[in-house]
Amino acid sequence: MSFRKYAPVLFLTVALAGATLGMAEAAPQDEQSPKQDMKDAGHATKNAVKDTGRATKKTAKRTGHAVKRGTKKAVNKTAEKTQEGADKVRDKTDPN
Repeated sequence: MSFRKYAPVLFLTVALAGATLGMAEAAPQDEQSPKQDMKDAGHATKNAVKDTGRATKKTAKRTGHAVKRGTKKAVNKTAEKTQEGADKVRDKTDPN
């Protein structure tokens, strides 16, 4: 029996055994008490509320700016058209 013939099988066996032992040791560390679960849920909720608040603030700011720009544009356009109308009336009533 040559070592080259069984080397891949031996390597695969050692790798699988190592992975299995590594997972078995990690499992007890992942367990949390119900108290810690509640704390984690509270922190997650807090962070979600913060994110929602930031998004609301950003949206309100964008909407406010858009309304302001739209209003300015409407006012300027109205003033421009009013001026054009006034110029037409002035031209028609001018005694020249």
